[in-house]
Amino acid sequence: MLVKDVMTDPVKTVKADTSLQEVTSLMCLKRYSGLPVVDDNQKLVGFIAERDVLRYLFPSIKDIMANMEAIDFEAMENDYKKVLPLQASDLMIKGVITLSPDVPILKAVSIMARNNFRRIPVAEGEKLVGMLSLGDIHRAIFMKNFTG
Repeated sequence: MLVKDVMTDPVKTVKADTSLQEVTSLMCLKRYSGLPVVDDNQKLVGFIAERDVLRYLFPSIKDIMANMEAIDFEAMENDYKKVLPLQASDLMIKGVITLSPDVPILKAVSIMARNNFRRIPVAEGEKLVGMLSLGDIHRAIFMKNFTG
């Protein structure tokens, strides 16, 4: 099986200028753990994941090194509001690793495992054409082997 046989298409995307309030609403209410960021031509320009948003709230290395015991992690949860005025472009990862639709799915798993990804964008050149998750692959292999 190839990536194109099991990938999700169409894909929910956001633009670089999408507010983080909208991005986090999609993540929390629609249960997206990450969203591709595209331009008007569906060119993939970045990816924003829940961990990118939450990482923004982490204390700095300098603060941790100075006195970890003094950091009030509970109070830092209230800093979440400072994320909302930002845009996707402020926190997205650029230079995203993608897969071609013609990659065998077990090769895709090896690439995902090596990069510690649970999902990965699928692109033809720079154009986003789908998303592939470990769940997509697992489901496809299960269906092939146990449902005939």
